[in-house]
Amino acid sequence: MSSSPYLALLLSAILGYLSGTVPYGLLIARAFGLGDLREIGSGNIGATNVLRTGSKPAAAATLLLDALKGTLPVVAASSLAGLPAAIIAGVAAFLGHIFPVWLRFKGGKGVATYIGVLLGLGWKLLLVFAVAWLLMAYLSRYSSLAALAASIAVPVYSAFTQDPRLTIALVAMSMIVFATHRGNISRLLRGKESRIGSKAGT
Repeated sequence: MSSSPYLALLLSAILGYLSGTVPYGLLIARAFGLGDLREIGSGNIGATNVLRTGSKPAAAATLLLDALKGTLPVVAASSLAGLPAAIIAGVAAFLGHIFPVWLRFKGGKGVATYIGVLLGLGWKLLLVFAVAWLLMAYLSRYSSLAALAASIAVPVYSAFTQDPRLTIALVAMSMIVFATHRGNISRLLRGKESRIGSKAGT
């Protein structure tokens, strides 16, 4: 059997991971003169922590770029070697964001990149995430709980409509989202989590 399919999968994993490791939040915060994001708020490099600096444009730019670093490798890998490569690239980008080698494997919580991966894999998956997030956010006013609910809804929807390989990948990513939000889950259980619109961050 030719090794080219395996090479394509390997390249997809490497490029996906490298794309995910780019710390856009950190770079944007510095470009906006906001200081070292790792020394602000929770120390997280994601858009939520950027928002704590008070700069909505910087937070929006971070959210967009953190999403695109999941979308672009998926689209590129899909054109290169189809769905298997797209899935691998997406998971690798997601892991790269959470465990970036350049920051000693201390990255973001993964939600924005997860959203970007979903966009690359199919707009229906993104729509399910968005609807679940908006519904839970409206009902609970907790952004973290909305993200957790949406990360459950997507693999459930995928289980009935998508390729099993994709569903397995989505289940794995959703489990990791729960792991990165363990602090939020603890605060939710204790009634200490900040609601959407409150000044205190999570």
